Amino acid sequence: MKIITTGVAGTMESSDIIVRIEPKETSGIELSLESDVKQQYGDIEQVIRETLAAMGVESAYVSAVDKGALDCTVEARTQAAAYRAANSTDYKFTE
Repeated sequence: MKIITTGVAGTMESSDIIVRIEPKETSGIELSLESDVKQQYGDIEQVIRETLAAMGVESAYVSAVDKGALDCTVEARTQAAAYRAANSTDYKFTE
């Protein structure tokens, strides 16, 4: 999946995460994560990276601000932001 514009999903509410994905000319995922509760809620960065890899995203700038989201929410927000950033309506949800 090619990222061609900026895609954002999520909110700054408690138990949610906001994920922003932007195009990057060079390969690789550059991730910036801000989380006050990272130790309690697991490896959020790994969930984001695995979700993007499963979707075939090979290059992007990703920034996320976590407010205590569960892994399933992190995955859903990452997918939504990626589809929006790719201007895609070809939704293929992972399990």
